[in-house]
Amino acid sequence: MTEDEPISPDFTENQEALTPPAPSLDVDPVMLRAERVKAEIGQVIVGQEDMLELLLVALFTGGHVLLEGVPGIAKTLTAKLLARTLHTEFSRIQFTPDLMPADVVGTSVFNMKTSDFTFKSGPIFSNIVLIDEINRSPAKTQASLFEVMEERQVTVDGVTYPMSAPFMVVATQNPIEQEGTYKLPEAQLDRFLFKIILSYPSLEEEQSILRRFRNDFNGALRETVNAVLTPSDIADCQRIIEEVYIREELLDYIAAIVHNTRSNADLFLGASPRASLSLMKASKAVAAMAGRNFVTPDDIRYVVYPTLNHRVILTPEREMEGYTTREVLDEIVKKIEVPR
Repeated sequence: MTEDEPISPDFTENQEALTPPAPSLDVDPVMLRAERVKAEIGQVIVGQEDMLELLLVALFTGGHVLLEGVPGIAKTLTAKLLARTLHTEFSRIQFTPDLMPADVVGTSVFNMKTSDFTFKSGPIFSNIVLIDEINRSPAKTQASLFEVMEERQVTVDGVTYPMSAPFMVVATQNPIEQEGTYKLPEAQLDRFLFKIILSYPSLEEEQSILRRFRNDFNGALRETVNAVLTPSDIADCQRIIEEVYIREELLDYIAAIVHNTRSNADLFLGASPRASLSLMKASKAVAAMAGRNFVTPDDIRYVVYPTLNHRVILTPEREMEGYTTREVLDEIVKKIEVPR
């Protein structure tokens, strides 16, 4: 593979050198369950294979996902279909400028009969939570997500309420329309495992979309998506992925990539240690979903951009020159020696 070729999670080189001495972990359950979810969602969604792959990586590693793209490219629909494939609870929160923190996490309500306060949980208490247009609410509402996204719990009036597993936030935002929006704080962006930037479908995919829905004006096709995974299935996948083998040299490779973002002259803000852990978790999940019980450099390179693109900030000079975050991250990956 040359540096200019697209990076793929499929492993092709140096398999013997990267295989652990005594592989015994069976990752087939992860691969098969991922394929079942993809098959269900694929009945409705055309294309967007990378998005589906990364959503499943996040689900199997306990991460959250930020979907960014122009309106009408199935961001919200994909999140709802993912929830339909799981035997779990689902809630949707439409973020608006007047949304208050209590509207998200819940509040204590005075009970006239008992003369006591009772906690009434908000819509964040679910398994898969879709936050639509997350950047439309102000800072105080954004801050209500900090604790629950990182610690899987909510604290109200000094009482802590844990979330049930699995717990995953899928948020969407529109990068084009800026009026009436609020920039997400870096502390919140860092809590997302991935930021997936979506583009328009290709001509062939657009043609397939029209053919698929020409006799389905009311979205009846969505009802064909069935639940194929239980919470115990997801927990089992997470347990398997934790045991996927990753060499010491690859851990050093991840550390070198992240450390370079902090000393890079093109970046004003580098990635945090949470980013290093996210890269490691994501690469292990990619390996398992590809049917391997060991991580390769290609697995790491496949998830570098979605894991780091929202965690780094270009310097003002580079922004004015028209540089993109992808270009800088690609340069970092290219110049760091790949373990062999």
